[in-house]
Formats: sequence, C-alpha cells, structure tokens
Amino acid sequence: MSTGPPVDAALLDEAVDLARRAGELSLRWFRSADLRVDRKGDGTPVTDADRAIERFLREEISRSHPDDGIVGEEEPAKPSGDDREWIIDPIDGTKAFTRGVPLYANLLAIDDEHGNAVGVINVPAIGEMVWAGRGRGCFFNGGPAQVSTRDTLDGAFVSSSGYEAWDEAALLGLKRAGAGLRTWGDGYGYLLVVTGRIDAMVDPSAERYDLAPMPVLLAEAGGRFSDFAGQNTAQGGSGVASNGGLHDHLLSCLNPA
Repeated sequence: MSTGPPVDAALLDEAVDLARRAGELSLRWFRSADLRVDRKGDGTPVTDADRAIERFLREEISRSHPDDGIVGEEEPAKPSGDDREWIIDPIDGTKAFTRGVPLYANLLAIDDEHGNAVGVINVPAIGEMVWAGRGRGCFFNGGPAQVSTRDTLDGAFVSSSGYEAWDEAALLGLKRAGAGLRTWGDGYGYLLVVTGRIDAMVDPSAERYDLAPMPVLLAEAGGRFSDFAGQNTAQGGSGVASNGGLHDHLLSCLNPA
C-alpha cells in the first residue's frame, strides 16, 4: 500500500471521470483520415488530439481546483498555489495512435504533500482502465486489480515501450534469466502489470508525465515501482514496474555494471 493518509474518494472519482472523458474525446480523432501529425522540436509526433485533450483537462481542472498546479506534455506548467499538482499525458503512445494501433492511453495523476495520491491509465480504444488512490486500492474496470505472484524472472513476461534505448548487456541479462521479452509498450504495458497479466514493464528513458500514475497504481495493486536506481519516483528519468517479487532481480539485470 501507499504511504500517507487515504486520498479523498471524491477526488479519485473526479480523476477517473476526467480520464474517461479524455478518452472519449480522443476517439474522435482515432483512425481519422484527416488527423494531422506534426513534429515537436525533439522529433516526436504531436497531433491535434494531444493538444485538444490536454487543453480540455487543464480547463476542467482549473475550473474545479483553481489553486492546483498542472504539469502536462504539451503546455507549460501551471504553478501550484497549494500542495497539489495534476500531471497529464493526453495521449501516451502518440506513435501508436497515429498508426491506428489501439493501445495508446490517457494518463492522469495527482501528487500532494504526501506524495503520489492518484493514478489513472485509460485505454479507450479497447475499453480498459485502471485507477488507484492512496489508501483506496487499485481497480480495473470497476473490480479489484492485483499484480501477479511470480517470484522469478524465469518464465516472466517483461514488456517495454521499445528496445532501441536499452543497454545491450541488460537485454542479454534478461534473456539469460529466462524472461520473455515483449513490447506491449507505453501506458498499456503498466496496465498489464497492474492487472497481473504480465510481470514487469521497463522504460529506460521516460518523462515524469509518462510515469506519474505508476507509483500509486503499483503500490495499491501490491506491486512495486521504481526508477533504474531503485528509487520510488516518477521523476528519475526511467521506470520499472513489477509485481514486487522479482523487482530486485530485475534491477540487477538492468544495471549489469
């Protein structure tokens, strides 16, 4: 379980509703023939859907919680006037989205003075959502969510958003440990860990908005989240999610030096 007092149940419900509405909005553009894809300064794609969804979420959050800070992928951060901050990734997996692959996600998280408070992963094109609130449990489409019980990498399914950024020694270490490597990537990979369908998800390079929902989701589902250094943070530049039982072995493979 997460540390700190239970988050307000109404705040959790609000975040879930916002993520669901964001997903409905995204479906207006999904597989649309007139979807416009631009390139940001770093070469990554951005669409009208990314921008519209983040604008929608920012407006809704600002109307209900004018003092709350907001951090998103597509717009500058709004400073917090209190101890609460919302973190938005309007479309996590934009490359999948632009190619008509239904595994993109809407990510929404809330941090407060106690740390990670709320996390939501919504995958609207396939009708799957997980959410968690600190001290409130983790849920998948309304029922309880729980990680797998496998305690060894031998035979475990380990997913990633892609393997181009991986250290070759880390890949070889996981292969020799007997892990099955898959690419159910981006937010959907973390959803699969939270629901116990795979055993681990690894992101060697990721931003805060890619990872912000994960610490509370994994904690409330009985698993573990960290960066490559083993710290429980979404701001370490990398992400490792597991059922907890194989986490240390996984980290040792990811850090062969």
